[in-house]
Amino acid sequence: MLRAAAQHRGAALVEIYQNCNVFNDGAFDAVREKGQREENQIHLEHGEPIRFGRELERGVVRRRDGSLALADVADAGDDAVIVHDAHAEDPSLAFALAQLAPAPTGPTPIGVFRDVEHPVYAEALTADLDRMRKEAGDEDLDNLLASGYTWSI
Repeated sequence: MLRAAAQHRGAALVEIYQNCNVFNDGAFDAVREKGQREENQIHLEHGEPIRFGRELERGVVRRRDGSLALADVADAGDDAVIVHDAHAEDPSLAFALAQLAPAPTGPTPIGVFRDVEHPVYAEALTADLDRMRKEAGDEDLDNLLASGYTWSI
């Protein structure tokens, strides 16, 4: 996850579950401890159905109201299980996945929730400044400041 975040152009958010044996010892055992993590880690893989459990018998499905829920695949059916799309322009799936586990004491999604490419602000700003310099015709600061979209007060 850290490598993926470092290689992403632009901003990236990484949430790390860190145990503190003084104030919250064992707070993340449900997703960390052997025997429990197999039941509670929901690994998100782009393009794959969101299934989890020892034998991938559980999955994430969409309710009629559009929200997400956890279900037994045998009851819901394979077609009901959501396929993860980390590259979706609409952030609603990533947000809904983040809301599945209000606390890491049960099934918790982990992995890349969303990975979309947008222009990086600094690159767009540099391109605008370069364009303005070309429009000004030289590197003269007065010409640069008076080029493009300006107004007088």
